[in-house]
Amino acid sequence: MVAVQTPLAYIAQRWTPSPRTLRRAALSAVVMSVVIIVTGGAVRLTGSGLGCDTWPKCTDDSLFATPEQGIHGAIEFGNRMLTYVLSAAVGWTIIAARSTKPLRRGLTRLGWAQFWVVMSNAVLGGITVWAGLNPWTVAGHFLAANALLTVATVTWVRAGEGDGATRPRVPRPVRKLSWALLTVSAVLIAAGTIVTGSGKHAGDSSDVPRMPFDWVDAAHVHAALAWLVCALAVAMWLVLRVVDAPDDTRARARDLLLVLLAQGAVGYVQFFTDVPELLVGAHMLGSSLMWIAVLRLALSLRERSLGTTEAPAQPDAALTAA
Repeated sequence: MVAVQTPLAYIAQRWTPSPRTLRRAALSAVVMSVVIIVTGGAVRLTGSGLGCDTWPKCTDDSLFATPEQGIHGAIEFGNRMLTYVLSAAVGWTIIAARSTKPLRRGLTRLGWAQFWVVMSNAVLGGITVWAGLNPWTVAGHFLAANALLTVATVTWVRAGEGDGATRPRVPRPVRKLSWALLTVSAVLIAAGTIVTGSGKHAGDSSDVPRMPFDWVDAAHVHAALAWLVCALAVAMWLVLRVVDAPDDTRARARDLLLVLLAQGAVGYVQFFTDVPELLVGAHMLGSSLMWIAVLRLALSLRERSLGTTEAPAQPDAALTAA
């Protein structure tokens, strides 16, 4: 009987990544997740959301952008092409996780979770084009991109840990406060899509529908949530000092405060200057950095020992032949 290996098993049998390579692979997926969020925002902010007339082709007759579509077609098509770069980063993460020895199944599953989120969001992006930039599908597209950023960040952190059972590094009330911070931050990001969906920068110069909310009122709610996130972040920073939390955890809380300070400044300046495109793009970048900081802080409140890792993986037998 001859076992036929899967491509991943074939690579894993012949290559073992170093811990640094594994971390770099996972980090590349985080970086590209941020890039795809920011460039997706750039498509909307430049009015290029319908630069490609349809999906998965760019026009009914061409897979690529045509000269007749001008700069808007080039911008939209360029963003679509970045999805392949993102997929390559996620693929590298999957290969590195699968090739690590001893086998780390949990890390490999996280890599595959990224792959399926990317594929699902690509389809959602196509639906968004078909729906003529319906603000609800645009919001869903953005939130799915943040779901990818979440899984990518968790994968990056887990790549630097062991596979043993988790152990808390701070008392339970502090961990509960962290969950509150995480929850309110997620609501803040979701509320940001309401501001976007009801305000300016619809994504195209045509008559794109907007959400049925007053943009100013939505912005005020968004700001109130941002202040709540700031209050929780300050509380976390103070509490971590009181309980004498590990230095790296306190550093994560400090980093979050710095990101929130910069993000808040950009948010208020863009509001009072009639939301210029460049500042909106910077605010989207800040949103991604804030979410990464919140996740890293939450994950730093526990640790994993090396534990008992699994035995090296045997070659996968997808098919057998006599």
